Amino acid sequence: MDLALLARVQHFPVRHHSPRTTAVLLKWLERVKPAVVLVEGPCDATALVDVLCDAQTRPPVAILGYRTDGTPSSSLWPFAAYSPEYQALKWARANGARVEFIDIPVGVALAVDRQAPGLGVETEAQAPVPDEAMPLTEAFARSQGHRSFEEFWEASFEAPDWSPEQFRPVLTAWAEVVNAGPRQAYHRQRDAFMARKVLEVVGSGVAPEKVAVVAGAAHTAAFLAGDVDPEEEAKLPEAGPCAVTVIPYSFPRLAEQLGYGAGNRAPHFYQKAHEANCDFRRATLEVLLDFAAHLRMRGFSASLSDVLEAYRLAVTLSDLREKSAPGLDELREATVATLCRGDATHVDGFLWKSVIGHEVGQVASRIGQNSLQAEFWREVGERRLPRTDSPETFTLRLNNPVEVGSSVFLHRLRVAGIPYASLSGTGSSRKQGAEGEAGGYAALTRVREAWQAQWTPSTDVALVEKIVLGDSLEGVTTRVLQERLTQAKTTAEAADVLLESVITGCSQTVAQALTACDAHAATDADLPSLASAARALSGLMAYGTSRAHSDVGDEAVAALGEKTFNRALLRVREASACAPEAVPPVLDALRTLQEVALSQPRADKAAWFAEARGLMESHAVHPATSGLATGLLYLARELPEADVALEVGRRLSAAVEPSDAAAYLEGFLQVNALVLVKSRDVVKALDDFLTRVEPERFRQTLPILRRALGALGATERRYLMENVMGVRQLKDKGRAVKAVLEEKDKATLKDLSADLGKALDDLDDLL
Repeated sequence: MDLALLARVQHFPVRHHSPRTTAVLLKWLERVKPAVVLVEGPCDATALVDVLCDAQTRPPVAILGYRTDGTPSSSLWPFAAYSPEYQALKWARANGARVEFIDIPVGVALAVDRQAPGLGVETEAQAPVPDEAMPLTEAFARSQGHRSFEEFWEASFEAPDWSPEQFRPVLTAWAEVVNAGPRQAYHRQRDAFMARKVLEVVGSGVAPEKVAVVAGAAHTAAFLAGDVDPEEEAKLPEAGPCAVTVIPYSFPRLAEQLGYGAGNRAPHFYQKAHEANCDFRRATLEVLLDFAAHLRMRGFSASLSDVLEAYRLAVTLSDLREKSAPGLDELREATVATLCRGDATHVDGFLWKSVIGHEVGQVASRIGQNSLQAEFWREVGERRLPRTDSPETFTLRLNNPVEVGSSVFLHRLRVAGIPYASLSGTGSSRKQGAEGEAGGYAALTRVREAWQAQWTPSTDVALVEKIVLGDSLEGVTTRVLQERLTQAKTTAEAADVLLESVITGCSQTVAQALTACDAHAATDADLPSLASAARALSGLMAYGTSRAHSDVGDEAVAALGEKTFNRALLRVREASACAPEAVPPVLDALRTLQEVALSQPRADKAAWFAEARGLMESHAVHPATSGLATGLLYLARELPEADVALEVGRRLSAAVEPSDAAAYLEGFLQVNALVLVKSRDVVKALDDFLTRVEPERFRQTLPILRRALGALGATERRYLMENVMGVRQLKDKGRAVKAVLEEKDKATLKDLSADLGKALDDLDDLL
């Protein structure tokens, strides 16, 4: 490798996303008039230069490289309109110069172990860390009187009106300082690769003076110093199978790349500076005008005189700090002091978002979107869904085919793992048991859905990567659900896939999931799994399978639902004879079976009630399941109140272990505590039990009792105390008790009556 020849090539050091670098670069290119422009970027993306420079393409955009072997791996090379690399491409195309990318190919970049030490994204601002507490760049910035490196860069590089002759050596010298320590191996390997690409162009017959290399300052410093080892290139990994395209990008995503280069923390501000030919004073004034408009829209006072005062303050602050023009720090401080009257809340709350910007780029149609991208953007446009990189909320009413279709589209994206929209609620004040679930049974029963949607570059990245699973969103979702079905080990997991297939309209998977549910249910011994599947099938029986356009028919679903419910009943006794730690899911399963029995006409209610009675009467099962069964039978009006009182009295009698009695009570009160505590006979049995337990046994049983009674709300506690008063023949003081309880004044209650005070003390530890 002829390093001397490499140094003769025309080099221009750049910082990514820097308006000033771009302005100086364009002046330099006009003077040099190169025949070939070589730009840092993946070399296998050179074919996309025409797309990037197309009149229809509107930055921010990004080159996307992704693996094509099904491995989820991708990388992005973003460009803003003020990115020097982007403007170099545009200049070359406009002036008839040959232009190429010269960095390592996408397949190699994706094959690099990014988790290895020191292989993060390279920035020319990175440097050896002399002090664990502060990087060199930050330390240098503060030594110059700046509060951050970003402020230092704006004041020293962005704001001054540099000439190419001044800017190039200063930026190169800065790169040499901050990269004085040993460079990371990966970046030295890139140096060697790019140097070879440059020399190949020179070797093809182009004079070195007619070759312009536009690369990061760190690379340029290495090229000019001859600090390139050709043997390093051989250490790069083999390229993996990949493809490359161009996708839209956005200012919010650009702003997240802090440390990747200048001009990121407020892309919209830098865009304005770029459009004003790096007149940062004008950019400051334009942003202040935007701020005033945002404030007025929210009902705040912000006049033109306020804007002018803020502008004068920003300029004054920059002069006092010996800056050429205001930067973001002066803009913020002037806004807070004038427009916001000293209150920074508005700046942090909504004003600063306009400095970052919400712009989403556009890619020329000639690039050709893959089928998933085309379908996504077509659906978003036709359904009038959000297409900006800022969250927007909307509600779908699932009572018409159009909005049901939008719901199916959004659920397909959710299941396929394409980031775009998330369910934020049902759009109704009525609470549901599984309201927080995005899919499954909860989605099947909703009449409204509230969504929050936001396009991000990750959306298009995922749409590109998922093409290996299918050429349509339905095909991709079907493939994902089929894989989940293959991995399903229980009836419940297969039923979950069935419900998701219905919600996403994947009819092919519906039939497969029904078959899988039947197969799993035949051998599944897990009651919670069978109960969950029974509820899922019951939901399909009640709400139909129209969303999935299933060919299997409702009768097939109903038949399997009946069979699964009956199989679950066969597991009730065995599952209820469980250890304490296994009780909670069993109790949930029993409540689910009751729900199905009462709501589904084709469910065998008589068989369920027989099993519930068996649990209620059995001493071989866990007492909590007996208590729950008692409460469920009472609520279903299958057990008269007198019988309930007798059963509770029997379970809470002196012959029963206090811990078993407490466990029974815990299950009993889980059903509907308000209905149960309103029963005088039930409360009497409870009161007799509590007053009869010996102190030592009471202390041992207290944790279970507290858990059982701790969930009682204010209304339940009031009824409970009123009935305790009645049981203890203290009715005449019941009204006073009620008033005191509402005031939560225990001391007043004790003063009112020693008898009432004793009654409250009996329940104090429990309530």
